[in-house]
Amino acid sequence: MIWRAPPGPVPRDGPILFIDRDGVLIVDRDYLADPAGVELIPGVPAALRAAAAAGYALVGISNQSGVGRGRFGQAELTAVMERVDEALAEAGAGLDAMYYCPHAPQDDCRCRKPGPGLIEEASASFRWDVGRAWVIGDKASDVELGRRLGLGAVLVATGYGAGERALVAAARPGDERVRFAADLSAAVEVILSLAPDAGGGTP
Repeated sequence: MIWRAPPGPVPRDGPILFIDRDGVLIVDRDYLADPAGVELIPGVPAALRAAAAAGYALVGISNQSGVGRGRFGQAELTAVMERVDEALAEAGAGLDAMYYCPHAPQDDCRCRKPGPGLIEEASASFRWDVGRAWVIGDKASDVELGRRLGLGAVLVATGYGAGERALVAAARPGDERVRFAADLSAAVEVILSLAPDAGGGTP
């Protein structure tokens, strides 16, 4: 589902980052329902500014199964999403769009990562070059989403990432499309180093 998207298609083909929310942009507090709990991970605003300055569109993609599990409702999710936007804006940064899946795992939907639905939905607003697109997340499902769509992926160590690294490394040995980074700031540095002309994506 769309939380926030551009009013019309972005009129260019270009590099794009699909970025997970919890554990990547903000501190992961399981089933966060209170906007007071929103806390940006250090370095996030500067990382987003650097990526935007290099020409990347910035799109949030997030599984929010707390709705489907009955842990919180749409109103609580909206309040948290609004606070994330506010916190980023207060720090001089922001996302171009945000898409989320509200379903529980047993709902067998197409949009829950690693399903492709959120990125498919984003494609209605963003014309992007698959060769210059990355998924950044803290779970194996984020990396698997990248694999299914032929995108580069960076697993960050924040959130659940440190615990997921061994699983990802075992599943994708020697895969140059998968990178590991300490946090979003380091992930953006990796991506920009591979494409200093803002031509992100897989090496």
